[in-house]
Amino acid sequence: MMGVLEGKVAWVTGAARGIGRAIAHALAEQGAAVAISDIEGEAVQAVAAELTQAFGIKSLANPLDVTDSKGIEAFVNRISSELGGLHILVNNAGITRDGLLLRMSEADWDRVLDVNLKGAFLCTRAAAKVMMRARFGKIINIASVVGITGNAGQANYAASKAGVIGLTKSVAKELAGRGIRVNAVAPGYIETDMTHGLSAETKQEFLKQIPLGKVGWPEDIASVVVFLASPASDYVTGQVIPVDGGMHT
Repeated sequence: MMGVLEGKVAWVTGAARGIGRAIAHALAEQGAAVAISDIEGEAVQAVAAELTQAFGIKSLANPLDVTDSKGIEAFVNRISSELGGLHILVNNAGITRDGLLLRMSEADWDRVLDVNLKGAFLCTRAAAKVMMRARFGKIINIASVVGITGNAGQANYAASKAGVIGLTKSVAKELAGRGIRVNAVAPGYIETDMTHGLSAETKQEFLKQIPLGKVGWPEDIASVVVFLASPASDYVTGQVIPVDGGMHT
Protein backbone atom coordinates (compact mmCIF):
# COMPACT_ATOMS: atom_id res chain seq x y z
CA MET A 1 0.00 0.00 0.00
CA MET A 2 1.44 3.35 -1.04
CA GLY A 3 1.86 6.08 1.54
CA VAL A 4 0.43 9.56 0.99
CA LEU A 5 3.97 10.97 0.71
CA GLU A 6 5.35 8.48 -1.79
CA GLY A 7 7.81 10.23 -4.11
CA LYS A 8 8.33 13.20 -1.79
CA VAL A 9 11.55 14.26 -0.05
CA ALA A 10 11.35 15.68 3.48
CA TRP A 11 13.90 17.37 5.73
CA VAL A 12 13.38 17.40 9.51
CA THR A 13 15.64 19.48 11.76
CA GLY A 14 16.31 18.53 15.36
CA ALA A 15 15.46 14.92 14.53
CA ALA A 16 17.77 13.01 16.87
CA ARG A 17 15.10 12.49 19.52
CA GLY A 18 11.69 13.49 20.84
CA ILE A 19 9.25 15.25 18.54
CA GLY A 20 11.72 15.49 15.64
CA ARG A 21 12.42 11.76 15.67
CA ALA A 22 8.70 10.96 15.81
CA ILE A 23 8.05 13.28 12.86
CA ALA A 24 10.82 11.65 10.82
CA HIS A 25 9.34 8.21 11.52
CA ALA A 26 5.82 9.33 10.59
CA LEU A 27 6.94 10.88 7.29
CA ALA A 28 9.00 7.79 6.41
CA GLU A 29 6.05 5.55 7.24
CA GLN A 30 4.05 7.46 4.61
CA GLY A 31 6.70 6.76 1.98
CA ALA A 32 8.76 9.96 1.96
CA ALA A 33 12.52 9.90 1.59
CA VAL A 34 13.75 11.65 4.73
CA ALA A 35 16.78 13.83 5.37
CA ILE A 36 17.40 14.55 9.03
CA SER A 37 19.75 16.88 10.84
CA ASP A 38 20.64 17.59 14.44
CA ILE A 39 23.50 19.01 16.43
CA GLU A 40 23.81 15.51 17.97
CA GLY A 41 25.64 13.85 15.08
CA GLU A 42 25.87 10.23 16.25
CA ALA A 43 22.26 10.13 17.39
CA VAL A 44 20.92 11.50 14.11
CA GLN A 45 22.91 8.91 12.15
CA ALA A 46 21.28 6.21 14.27
CA VAL A 47 17.81 7.59 13.52
CA ALA A 48 18.53 7.56 9.77
CA ALA A 49 19.51 3.89 10.03
CA GLU A 50 16.24 3.19 11.90
CA LEU A 51 14.20 4.82 9.13
CA THR A 52 15.81 2.84 6.34
CA GLN A 53 15.54 -0.44 8.22
CA ALA A 54 11.95 0.07 9.39
CA PHE A 55 10.41 1.57 6.26
CA GLY A 56 12.78 0.79 3.40
CA ILE A 57 13.02 4.43 2.35
CA LYS A 58 16.06 6.49 1.37
CA SER A 59 17.41 8.49 4.29
CA LEU A 60 20.18 10.98 4.78
CA ALA A 61 21.64 12.27 8.04
CA ASN A 62 23.87 15.21 8.79
CA PRO A 63 25.20 16.80 12.00
CA LEU A 64 24.11 20.42 11.74
CA ASP A 65 23.71 23.54 13.85
CA VAL A 66 20.72 25.42 12.41
CA THR A 67 22.47 28.73 13.04
CA ASP A 68 25.17 27.76 10.52
CA SER A 69 23.94 29.25 7.23
CA LYS A 70 26.77 27.79 5.13
CA GLY A 71 26.22 24.33 6.60
CA ILE A 72 22.50 24.62 5.88
CA GLU A 73 23.07 25.59 2.23
CA ALA A 74 25.50 22.69 1.79
CA PHE A 75 23.04 20.19 3.29
CA VAL A 76 20.16 21.43 1.13
CA ASN A 77 22.35 20.95 -1.94
CA ARG A 78 23.20 17.45 -0.75
CA ILE A 79 19.54 16.60 -0.15
CA SER A 80 18.61 17.77 -3.64
CA SER A 81 21.38 15.85 -5.36
CA GLU A 82 21.23 12.62 -3.34
CA LEU A 83 17.49 12.32 -2.73
CA GLY A 84 16.18 14.08 -5.83
CA GLY A 85 14.68 17.33 -4.58
CA LEU A 86 13.15 18.82 -1.47
CA HIS A 87 9.38 19.00 -1.06
CA ILE A 88 8.81 19.15 2.70
CA LEU A 89 10.68 21.05 5.43
CA VAL A 90 9.90 20.62 9.12
CA ASN A 91 11.60 23.27 11.26
CA ASN A 92 11.63 21.40 14.55
CA ALA A 93 15.05 22.21 16.06
CA GLY A 94 14.64 24.11 19.30
CA ILE A 95 16.12 24.65 22.75
CA THR A 96 15.15 26.17 26.10
CA ARG A 97 17.19 28.25 28.53
CA ASP A 98 14.51 29.05 31.06
CA GLY A 99 14.84 31.71 33.74
CA LEU A 100 13.05 34.69 35.22
CA LEU A 101 13.47 37.91 33.26
CA LEU A 102 15.68 39.74 35.77
CA ARG A 103 18.01 36.75 36.07
CA MET A 104 18.15 35.88 32.37
CA SER A 105 21.55 36.42 30.77
CA GLU A 106 21.96 37.96 27.35
CA ALA A 107 23.70 34.75 26.28
CA ASP A 108 20.64 32.65 27.18
CA TRP A 109 18.33 35.10 25.39
CA ASP A 110 20.52 35.19 22.27
CA ARG A 111 21.06 31.43 22.00
CA VAL A 112 17.34 30.59 22.24
CA LEU A 113 16.39 33.24 19.66
CA ASP A 114 19.25 32.15 17.39
CA VAL A 115 18.32 28.45 17.38
CA ASN A 116 14.53 28.66 17.55
CA LEU A 117 13.84 31.66 15.33
CA LYS A 118 16.90 32.47 13.26
CA GLY A 119 17.42 28.76 12.63
CA ALA A 120 13.89 28.44 11.23
CA PHE A 121 14.51 31.49 9.04
CA LEU A 122 17.81 30.18 7.66
CA CYS A 123 16.46 26.69 6.91
CA THR A 124 13.29 28.11 5.35
CA ARG A 125 15.26 30.48 3.15
CA ALA A 126 17.53 27.69 1.89
CA ALA A 127 14.70 25.21 1.28
CA ALA A 128 12.46 27.80 -0.37
CA LYS A 129 14.99 28.30 -3.17
CA VAL A 130 14.60 24.65 -4.19
CA MET A 131 10.82 24.64 -3.68
CA MET A 132 10.31 27.81 -5.72
CA ARG A 133 12.02 26.24 -8.73
CA ALA A 134 9.68 23.25 -8.43
CA ARG A 135 6.69 25.51 -7.72
CA PHE A 136 5.73 23.20 -4.86
CA GLY A 137 6.55 22.85 -1.19
CA LYS A 138 5.25 22.26 2.31
CA ILE A 139 7.01 24.11 5.14
CA ILE A 140 5.89 23.17 8.64
CA ASN A 141 7.23 25.09 11.64
CA ILE A 142 7.06 23.68 15.14
CA ALA A 143 6.00 26.61 17.33
CA SER A 144 4.47 26.30 20.81
CA VAL A 145 1.32 27.33 22.66
CA VAL A 146 3.73 29.36 24.81
CA GLY A 147 4.29 31.51 21.73
CA ILE A 148 0.56 32.33 21.83
CA THR A 149 -0.08 32.62 25.57
CA GLY A 150 3.33 33.49 27.04
CA ASN A 151 4.72 31.79 30.13
CA ALA A 152 6.48 33.11 33.22
CA GLY A 153 10.12 32.09 33.28
CA GLN A 154 10.25 31.55 29.52
CA ALA A 155 10.45 35.04 28.05
CA ASN A 156 13.15 34.00 25.58
CA TYR A 157 11.42 30.77 24.52
CA ALA A 158 7.99 32.40 24.24
CA ALA A 159 9.42 35.28 22.21
CA SER A 160 11.19 32.88 19.87
CA LYS A 161 8.04 30.82 19.28
CA ALA A 162 5.88 33.92 18.82
CA GLY A 163 8.46 34.92 16.23
CA VAL A 164 8.11 31.55 14.53
CA ILE A 165 4.35 32.16 14.27
CA GLY A 166 4.95 35.59 12.70
CA LEU A 167 7.51 34.06 10.34
CA THR A 168 5.00 31.39 9.34
CA LYS A 169 2.25 33.84 8.48
CA SER A 170 4.54 36.22 6.59
CA VAL A 171 6.31 33.57 4.54
CA ALA A 172 2.98 31.89 3.75
CA LYS A 173 1.86 35.11 2.08
CA GLU A 174 5.16 35.54 0.22
CA LEU A 175 5.37 32.02 -1.16
CA ALA A 176 1.72 31.13 -1.85
CA GLY A 177 2.02 32.27 -5.46
CA ARG A 178 4.82 29.74 -5.98
CA GLY A 179 2.73 26.79 -4.77
CA ILE A 180 4.39 26.63 -1.35
CA ARG A 181 2.24 26.19 1.76
CA VAL A 182 3.61 27.32 5.11
CA ASN A 183 1.95 26.35 8.39
CA ALA A 184 2.85 25.88 12.05
CA VAL A 185 2.02 23.34 14.72
CA ALA A 186 1.90 24.65 18.29
CA PRO A 187 2.47 21.81 20.77
CA GLY A 188 1.25 22.10 24.32
CA TYR A 189 2.60 19.87 27.08
CA ILE A 190 4.31 17.00 25.21
CA GLU A 191 6.21 14.27 27.05
CA THR A 192 9.81 14.61 25.79
CA ASP A 193 13.32 14.86 27.20
CA MET A 194 12.73 18.63 27.36
CA THR A 195 9.75 18.24 29.70
CA HIS A 196 11.04 15.16 31.52
CA GLY A 197 13.20 17.30 33.77
CA LEU A 198 10.32 19.42 35.05
CA SER A 199 9.42 19.09 38.72
CA ALA A 200 6.34 17.13 39.77
CA GLU A 201 4.72 20.37 40.95
CA THR A 202 5.25 22.04 37.57
CA LYS A 203 3.82 19.02 35.76
CA GLN A 204 0.72 19.06 37.96
CA GLU A 205 0.21 22.75 37.28
CA PHE A 206 0.37 22.07 33.55
CA LEU A 207 -2.13 19.20 33.82
CA LYS A 208 -4.62 21.48 35.58
CA GLN A 209 -4.62 23.69 32.48
CA ILE A 210 -5.35 20.84 30.05
CA PRO A 211 -9.07 20.09 29.56
CA LEU A 212 -8.31 16.57 28.31
CA GLY A 213 -6.44 15.98 31.57
CA LYS A 214 -3.41 14.25 30.09
CA VAL A 215 -0.09 15.03 28.45
CA GLY A 216 0.55 14.65 24.75
CA TRP A 217 3.14 12.49 23.05
CA PRO A 218 5.52 13.21 20.15
CA GLU A 219 3.36 11.04 17.90
CA ASP A 220 0.44 13.44 18.45
CA ILE A 221 2.51 16.20 16.85
CA ALA A 222 3.80 13.92 14.10
CA SER A 223 0.25 13.04 13.01
CA VAL A 224 -0.61 16.69 12.41
CA VAL A 225 2.67 17.25 10.58
CA VAL A 226 1.82 14.37 8.22
CA PHE A 227 -1.55 16.03 7.51
CA LEU A 228 0.14 19.35 6.73
CA ALA A 229 2.74 17.61 4.54
CA SER A 230 0.11 15.63 2.60
CA PRO A 231 -2.24 16.58 -0.25
CA ALA A 232 -5.09 16.67 2.30
CA SER A 233 -3.88 20.12 3.40
CA ASP A 234 -3.28 21.65 -0.03
CA TYR A 235 -5.77 24.47 0.65
CA VAL A 236 -4.29 25.29 4.05
CA THR A 237 -1.56 27.91 4.48
CA GLY A 238 -0.54 30.53 7.03
CA GLN A 239 -2.24 28.65 9.86
CA VAL A 240 -1.19 27.72 13.38
CA ILE A 241 -2.66 24.47 14.70
CA PRO A 242 -2.47 24.01 18.49
CA VAL A 243 -2.00 20.39 19.57
CA ASP A 244 -2.42 20.82 23.29
CA GLY A 245 -5.36 18.85 24.66
CA GLY A 246 -7.47 22.01 24.72
CA MET A 247 -5.02 24.09 26.78
CA HIS A 248 -5.34 27.05 24.43
CA THR A 249 -9.04 27.47 23.66
